[in-house]
Amino acid sequence: MNICCLDMEGVLTPEIWIEFSKKTRTKELSLTTRDLPDYDELMRRRLKILRGKGLKLKDIQRVIAGLRPLAGAKKFLDHLRAKRQVIILSDTYYEFAMPLMEKLGRPSLLCNSLSIDKDGFIADYHLRQKNGKEGAVRALKSIGFEVKAAGDSYNDITMLKAADEGILFNPPAAIAKEFPQFKVTRNYQQLLEVLLDPSASLGMT
Repeated sequence: MNICCLDMEGVLTPEIWIEFSKKTRTKELSLTTRDLPDYDELMRRRLKILRGKGLKLKDIQRVIAGLRPLAGAKKFLDHLRAKRQVIILSDTYYEFAMPLMEKLGRPSLLCNSLSIDKDGFIADYHLRQKNGKEGAVRALKSIGFEVKAAGDSYNDITMLKAADEGILFNPPAAIAKEFPQFKVTRNYQQLLEVLLDPSASLGMT
């Protein structure tokens, strides 16, 4: 039995922190896991900047409410879900992601959570477990699934390595060069073809 695990931001949706940095003109928040592989360092940096700028969870959620999935993402996901079970594995937070999941047709999502203080600031973040994407893939394999996984950033690499097949989707050139063992796909048609069996005749027309 095959199952597909997909990253969310950069694969199906815009990068939330990049979009928020644009809307609030807070350039310091534009860095993502494409830039900094140490997730804890990145998040601690973000939380410090948010508090320093007086930006609260409601400000981030207001921007997210206006976002849409990447062009073609829902159609791609609908085609894939018609043929395979799909789980979205993300380092984002339920407090961020749910409006985008609604727009994608409510796919299964495993991600993290936030603590909010009495003033509405994000006080801390809580991972399901360290290297949660990798852990989810290994757990699925342990109960007999063959797993194909796709992502675009440094924080996806352990997931791709743990999968039976790992695929990069529109990665930065530096990541593609650093990890040449993974196939690189540049559009949803290519990604669909790799995720499905070679004999599958499923187009996106």
